[in-house]
Amino acid sequence: MEETDAAVARARAAYPAWRAVAPSERARLLRRVAALVEENVEELALLETRNVGKPISDSRGEVGMVAEVFNFYAGAVDKHYGETIPVAGGIDLTFREPLGVVGLIVPWNFPLNIASWKLGPALACGNTVVLKPAELTPLTALRLAELALEAGIPEGVLNVLVGPGRVVGQRLAEHPDVAKIGFTGSTEVGRGVMQAAAGTIKRVTLELGGKSANLVFADADLEKAAAAAPYAVFGNAGQDCCARSRVLVERSAYDRFLGLLVEATKGVRVGDPEDDTTEMGPLISAEQREKVSSYVDGSVAYRGNTPEGSGFWFPPILVEASNDDRVAREEVFGPVAAVIPFEDEADAVRIANDTPYGLSGSIWTENGARALRVARALETGVLSVNSNSSVRVTTPFGGFKQSGFGRELGMHALEGYSEIKNVFVSTD
Repeated sequence: MEETDAAVARARAAYPAWRAVAPSERARLLRRVAALVEENVEELALLETRNVGKPISDSRGEVGMVAEVFNFYAGAVDKHYGETIPVAGGIDLTFREPLGVVGLIVPWNFPLNIASWKLGPALACGNTVVLKPAELTPLTALRLAELALEAGIPEGVLNVLVGPGRVVGQRLAEHPDVAKIGFTGSTEVGRGVMQAAAGTIKRVTLELGGKSANLVFADADLEKAAAAAPYAVFGNAGQDCCARSRVLVERSAYDRFLGLLVEATKGVRVGDPEDDTTEMGPLISAEQREKVSSYVDGSVAYRGNTPEGSGFWFPPILVEASNDDRVAREEVFGPVAAVIPFEDEADAVRIANDTPYGLSGSIWTENGARALRVARALETGVLSVNSNSSVRVTTPFGGFKQSGFGRELGMHALEGYSEIKNVFVSTD
């Protein structure tokens, strides 16, 4: 707790000077961070792969996104401004003001990537930061902090604090000098963050769990949908809150699609994360492997293979299920997909929405009107049509219901790291 208080104190001491940095200079520093990330892609990617166990090709892509995030928010620094509002008797102005010290708590599944999603807008708005990486995966956050110092970010502006969430995260959420918490993690822990933050009416952004649906209608390009579906679940070994782990298929196409899906899943290459051809690595820990295995007790349509030797290996698995089954109700956070039939469009929407979560999802259909109808009807924050892509630097990302609130990425993220100040100037 003392180390947490000291980190907050450093961030608070650095805040006035960082807030006063001219927007053009703050933008230059963020671009320099991006440039250093690009110069160190291989080092950071290898560190992330050894940190998490994800394939090196995925890590390279994620490090590339980190640079893109810092470049985007460097460009946003001088474009996030207030407005003038016509009023009687004077002029009314609004200003976008930084919050102060913000605590950023990031998970172990995408440690560097998600850290950048929060750091970019927080620093661009003029806040100082205490970043808490997950206990299992602190390495890339520490290296990024070193690169930020090398880029010229002043000492005290970006502080990385390693330690258990129940100590460091709890103290950040309670601390009276922390103005906002940005948290990504489980819904259960997110509830605790909200409770801890309530004592000081702290601003909170939560990106929590998911149980997203991949809706496949009979008129879709079934071959394309089936080829894409495994990577929407088994990427990062299924340890992804966006995983489309409920595959909902129109009954008239169910048997054909399931056959195509099994064949596509057989092609997922599971192996050494440092091999360029690997598409799925091991799970993060023995505890996670035990948890994931507890969900596989139904009708298994396909079970893949895993390598011999060290590693918390778990095969990609397809389970035929109903939406009432535990594997379809709870976030597995592993490479297990529940394949569920539906009767028609209304039934598809009903099943997809029958969950406490609402983070992401996909709709596969050749009918454009249907795609729009279903997209509007689904209670989820991020949707793709004829695609399984959830995340882009320039667009908002976040959930409905118990998947959280607030938005990461795009210009929308800046709203979560600033306050609107209103000033009326009388001309009487």
